[in-house]
Amino acid sequence: MIAMEDLETTLGRHARPAAPELTVTRDEGKLRCLACGHRCLVVPGKRGICKVRFNRGGTLMAPHGYVAGLAVDPIEKKPFYHVLPGRTALSFGMLGCDLHCPYCQNWISSQALRDKSADARFDPITAEEIVRLAAVRRTPVITSTYNEPLITADWAAEVFDLAKEKGLLTSFVSNGNATPEVLDFLAPRLDIMKVDLKSFRQERYRELGGILRHVLQTIEGTLTRGIWLEVVTLVVPDYNDSDKELGEIAGFLAGLSADIPWHVTAFHPDYRMTGRPATPPSTLARALDIGTAAGLRFVYPGNIRGRLGDRESTFCPRCDALLIGRTGYEVGPVRIGPDGRCPDCAAEITGRW
Repeated sequence: MIAMEDLETTLGRHARPAAPELTVTRDEGKLRCLACGHRCLVVPGKRGICKVRFNRGGTLMAPHGYVAGLAVDPIEKKPFYHVLPGRTALSFGMLGCDLHCPYCQNWISSQALRDKSADARFDPITAEEIVRLAAVRRTPVITSTYNEPLITADWAAEVFDLAKEKGLLTSFVSNGNATPEVLDFLAPRLDIMKVDLKSFRQERYRELGGILRHVLQTIEGTLTRGIWLEVVTLVVPDYNDSDKELGEIAGFLAGLSADIPWHVTAFHPDYRMTGRPATPPSTLARALDIGTAAGLRFVYPGNIRGRLGDRESTFCPRCDALLIGRTGYEVGPVRIGPDGRCPDCAAEITGRW
């Protein structure tokens, strides 16, 4: 296990000056970081809330040139249900996060610089090597995930620029605590975004270290910039699973676009929230009904493979024809083609097909 102070020092050797679009210079060497919604004012020798962006002698430094996770995953695992169904994504991640969720399933990487029990490991790599691996493994999508990608957006941008040259789709799996500036920075090179909408209560976000308003603005800003968006809510018993709160989330999303896929996924005890029970299938079934009643056309359960019949599948909202069959990460049949239309009634189904 690497001690946190040693980890900070080691990671300091895997950093480069942050993108100028994400930095504002203030007096006395202070720097305003724009990579996430905290907008940290970082003084020389100090780090932002994320612990991975820091001020080195009046220059904002950002993570570069390593991965703490690298794997080929089903695209449905991200989860993206309206992106190249049945295909794979090359997933890469770094270390650190701007939030501190007590139920984080990736806490070993996300909380590595906060939690002494996280046995964080990483490997040096170049952006070219990541893109080359995607070509070798024939993955049509590259995803920045595992930790919070907003705080390592500079590195993701380098990878994505090369990936776009090879005709690959690029994606983020994010908590959504963004700024307009980082969304503008990413928009030319980012095709797909998954945003966690963890709650519709600011007091909950305060516990997690974030601000609800920022996440809602990110969801809207992602749509207005033409980036394909899917939203996930981890439904936690006695935390965010009331009819009222789920209805407010669904109503907010439907008010922006009825075509936003909303994934309501099951919680299981993890990290610092081990005393709470797992989410029962009946709760997810209720959430699905709430989302549909609010006007959302595509509402999916997650983390509950095969326990709610065919509700993981995609059906045409016009004629109810089966378009994409799913059971967990197993996909088939896929009846929607590259034109994104229902083969039975020709209704347009939004996504990246």
